[in-house]
Amino acid sequence: MARTALVTGGSRGIGAAISKALKAKGYNVAATYAGNDEAAAKFTEETGIQTYKWNAADYEASKAGIEKVEADLGPLDVIVANAGITRDAPFHKMTPQQWQEVIDTNLTGVFNTVHPAWPGMRERKFGRVIVISSINGQKGQFGQVNYAATKAGDLGIVKSLAQEGARFNITANAICPGYIGTDMVMAVPEKVREAIIGQIPVGRLGEPEEIARCVAFLADDEAGFITGSTISANGGQFFV
Repeated sequence: MARTALVTGGSRGIGAAISKALKAKGYNVAATYAGNDEAAAKFTEETGIQTYKWNAADYEASKAGIEKVEADLGPLDVIVANAGITRDAPFHKMTPQQWQEVIDTNLTGVFNTVHPAWPGMRERKFGRVIVISSINGQKGQFGQVNYAATKAGDLGIVKSLAQEGARFNITANAICPGYIGTDMVMAVPEKVREAIIGQIPVGRLGEPEEIARCVAFLADDEAGFITGSTISANGGQFFV
């Protein structure tokens, strides 16, 4: 029987590539989104992947959404916590609201996504938790104190979950993408983009599909000996 995977923020950008890669591997895939109904409907039409609307920052919405997914597709075997936002500003100009919104989605959102499904994974003695962190959670970034803090916190989550889940055959790992050629990155001015590429030893932006392949590897049944780990997919820009 096919395993079921949930990808938060799974209808656009890196999340969309992850959803499609898992579907191609034979998973039943559910992709969540927070607000763009038109884009989600188009994604479902093009891929056949079911989309579900809820805000990862809301625990009760996440819990109810996961219950709906499991009713539709079956118990969750794989969770990819990919949903994330930015509210960039230099620290001296950052508002409490900018701080809190990013914390609520990027850090608490991981708790909200994994926690409702965790008891079922323990009971069935199988699970794959994959959190999409960031190069900026490893090295920090000007104007992203809030974002970097959440992405660094995500690494702590997977290391702790790895220890708690190990005896239940649940793995927890993180992927830290570098700069990827998503719509958001491609929308920045060309000179800025060129400056970014100049810092990447392989000389190019990453592709969303390259992150998706990392996810597919970690999600596989045969990846059970890899847990508490971080894959840095950044073209050599930063070494840990």
